[in-house]
Amino acid sequence: MNERTARNDDEVIAVTGLTKRYGARAVVDDIDISVERGRICGFLGPNGSGKTTTLRMLCGLLKPDAGQGRCLGLDLNTHAAAIKRQVGYMTQKFGLYEDLSIRQNLDFVARLFGLPQRRDAVDASLERLGLQTRQHQLAGALSGGWKQRLALAACLIHEPQLLLLDEPTAGVDPRARRDFWDEIHVLASEGVTVLVSTHYMDEAERCHELIYIAYGKILARGTESQIIGEANLQVRAVSGLRDSRAIEALKQAPGILSAAAFGSALHVAAHNRDALDQALTPLLSANPGLHIQDTEANLEDVFISLIAQARDNFAPGDAA
Repeated sequence: MNERTARNDDEVIAVTGLTKRYGARAVVDDIDISVERGRICGFLGPNGSGKTTTLRMLCGLLKPDAGQGRCLGLDLNTHAAAIKRQVGYMTQKFGLYEDLSIRQNLDFVARLFGLPQRRDAVDASLERLGLQTRQHQLAGALSGGWKQRLALAACLIHEPQLLLLDEPTAGVDPRARRDFWDEIHVLASEGVTVLVSTHYMDEAERCHELIYIAYGKILARGTESQIIGEANLQVRAVSGLRDSRAIEALKQAPGILSAAAFGSALHVAAHNRDALDQALTPLLSANPGLHIQDTEANLEDVFISLIAQARDNFAPGDAA
């Protein structure tokens, strides 16, 4: 068995040319995704970038208009029903019954999957996510963090080897987010593969690898260090600038890819130092109290710069 074949055997997601159109617009446009067993892959991008559509195609809920490949060894186009039964999919919006208790919801999901030892499966799911003491509480009375735990418990009840999580921590508090990610890393250590969409940079940093998508196309992929290195950004931190008009002018300056606030400083990014010098030197002359220093690019610098360069496939007159 050669090296390439061995790697393919360990790919839980391996799809190429994945495309979905609505009318003349491609909301997912000829993308390739490969994720190996036990890896956590962060799926990032602005709203409307095609993340949810991609996840729905990968789990068999939405038929691609083009593309081929496999999830869990099953053909994406011909075995969608089997993929749905073997994947754990957590939607953006809480999708369980709010007028049922935690236990009743999990029992209902276990029935849907036809689990033979339903009560045991529910008990195990309650224990794993720390839900035993609340098992008779109505789902509608739960806080965002506890609803999140219930939704994850429902995803895991049939012991899937692939989890597709669509912005699972939106609207929950920092403690609940941290607990959630601790559980995701435990699952990955047990061999579960996770593809998770998120807007939070601190969550992106907890992923083994990242895919950044905008307007239906993948703009960057790799580990955090690979993506930052390949972006080849030069970044300077500007402290003391509060003039909104000057900031807007800076964003429009030739060669400037992004200018975004990070705490009390403004990170200004470009591909070369000359562009930074030309944009910042006049600003410093007009505002002698400014403090400007070189700084390391971070993921957010890269992603803001990428989206600034991306072409909007829904812009007027832009046919996909």
